[in-house]
Amino acid sequence: MNEKAADFEIRDVSASVDGKPILKGVNLKVNRGEIHALMGPNGSGKSTLANVIMGHPGYEVTGGQVLFKGQNLLELDTDKRAQLGVFLAFQYPVAIPGVTVGKFLKRALESVSGQKGTLKVAAFLKELRANISYLEMEESFINRYLNDGFSGGEKKRMEILQMLTLKPAIAVMDETDSGLDIDALRIVSKGVNTLVGPDFGLLVITHYQRILNYIKPHFVHVLVDGRIAMSGGPELVHELEAKGYDWIKDRNGEAVPV
Repeated sequence: MNEKAADFEIRDVSASVDGKPILKGVNLKVNRGEIHALMGPNGSGKSTLANVIMGHPGYEVTGGQVLFKGQNLLELDTDKRAQLGVFLAFQYPVAIPGVTVGKFLKRALESVSGQKGTLKVAAFLKELRANISYLEMEESFINRYLNDGFSGGEKKRMEILQMLTLKPAIAVMDETDSGLDIDALRIVSKGVNTLVGPDFGLLVITHYQRILNYIKPHFVHVLVDGRIAMSGGPELVHELEAKGYDWIKDRNGEAVPV
């Protein structure tokens, strides 16, 4: 019997930066309805993988595929990947002076949903205000320039606001928990958890257990030296917290079965 294809599959992906190999054959499958955590030491390639998924031009893909909806994302421009339903929450969100949050989100939703010229503005603003309130932000953020002068926690909440607006099928969170205090972490996690369900798959990239206390993973993977060295269930998070990463030996990309 043939194994059912995953909704989202990273297949033997390798990538380099300035000629230095960083990813060395990463294999990972995420289905909608699942939450996966990707952990690992500094320099293991976690953020490189996130950037490769969305097509950052600073990374050279040297092999493999990222398959979603029957297409290899690595062959598509970044905007096409987003239009298919893939979203990346950045570790370091950038500011865009001169572009308000409201206009940015409206244009992004029109692009992703194909509703340019037909988007019902009143309904959009009603949902936007509700999401802003849910993330415990002031409504005045709608008219502020995107991330311009925002605190670190506000920038991370803005990433989640974008996710709530666009409702992707697959989301990757690249160390969204970095720099967050406990209140901001709770709010960000609350926003993410509203999307969790059968139509949404999530890959949470993190160093630490604390965000996984709020966003509960079904599967945990450990990236070491550019390869998945181990996979397991949520109990693996506690083992990593207790032992660190030094005890994990590279298994040449072969994951320990869940």
